[in-house]
Amino acid sequence: MNYRLGRKTQRPKEYLIKVSRVEVSETGQMIGWNVAWPSKDPKIRSRIVGLHGRKGMLRARFSKGVPGQALGSRVKIYKLAAVLDAGV
Repeated sequence: MNYRLGRKTQRPKEYLIKVSRVEVSETGQMIGWNVAWPSKDPKIRSRIVGLHGRKGMLRARFSKGVPGQALGSRVKIYKLAAVLDAGV
């Protein structure tokens, strides 16, 4: 998990997530799923809003910024009952 970066800007509410153990073609179906950080005791939640690039990265938008400790950590991606553990 990392911030979405531009050349001169940093978007602290948008994060890029690399999902492990999921095919690149299947990541497009995960748009609209929920994301929770930290993965064990979720306190901050967001939603996947789109894809980033062609290698299966996801864009998640949080309602408020996530602390810097979240960079490079694992998040929980889930849709109702299905839960995946995404790692960087």
